[in-house]
Parts: sequence; C-alpha cells; structure tokens
Amino acid sequence: QVQLVESGGGLVQAGDSLRLSCAASGRTASTYTMAWFRQAPGKEREQVAGITWNSDSLYYADSVKGRFTISRDNAKTTVYLQMNSLKPEDTAVYYCAAKASGTLSYQYWGQGTQVTVSS
Repeated sequence: QVQLVESGGGLVQAGDSLRLSCAASGRTASTYTMAWFRQAPGKEREQVAGITWNSDSLYYADSVKGRFTISRDNAKTTVYLQMNSLKPEDTAVYYCAAKASGTLSYQYWGQGTQVTVSS
C-alpha cells in the first residue's frame, strides 16, 4: 500500500508560480512511477506530468510543456510539480498518483489540492 498526501495548492494570479508536493508513504514508494493529474470543473481528469522511479523518463502534457517541471526525491519519497507562468486555465484540483512499474493504470491516489489562478 502507498499513501499519498498533496500540499502546496492555493490562489495565485496569472503569471505566478506554485510548487506542489506529494509525500508518499509505504515500503516501496520510492520504486513507483509517479504522476500529477488535474481535473477542472466540468472537465475530465487529465494527466499533467509523470516521472519514473529513477527519473529517467518524464512526461508532460502539451498544455504545460515548458512551464511545469516534475521531479522527485526518493530519499524523501516526495514528488514535486513546479508550476511557472500559471494561466487561468490551469485552475483545477491537482492529484498525485502512483503505480508500480510495468502497471498500466495508476493504483494509488491522493486527496487532491486546489489550484486557482486568477486573471
């Protein structure tokens, strides 16, 4: 079992930055592929970024490339999402997720943290 707790959300203005953190607990958390998803009101959940356990493969949605950076600290079993140049359309609940390597679907989810970007 892996437990995920997100933090770092808030209300910012367009152009500002935020850093989200996801603390993972569980014996094998450092070996899991991690990701950030988001869901805006009335929209489907979408994957924003992903990172393998050793950081050798990264994924970004086209909408955030060049603005968001995912990273992880396996010693702290924490994953970060640095979000720069935020736009109103980035407003959503952001979720951290984890899956075992080789698994198709994300198995574990955090409770979510709200990010609101005002224009």
